[in-house]
Amino acid sequence: MARGQQKEQARQKAQKEAAKRAGGGSQLGARAAGLQIKCPKCFIAIANYNLLKQHMEAKHPKDTVPPESDFQQK
Repeated sequence: MARGQQKEQARQKAQKEAAKRAGGGSQLGARAAGLQIKCPKCFIAIANYNLLKQHMEAKHPKDTVPPESDFQQK
């Protein structure tokens, strides 16, 4: 009978630990908040203006890079 009580306690402890680990697994919200600029040509989300300039030069070399003032937060 003693082993049955140990098994139950171990199961409860494992459930509590699993609940703690499962709490904050997703980072999708933080990622979406960081990607605030969109390329005006292909609409890909980009983190900042310097990366947008690099993207435009590499992927859309014939188009002009829009000024940084177009992307300022309001």
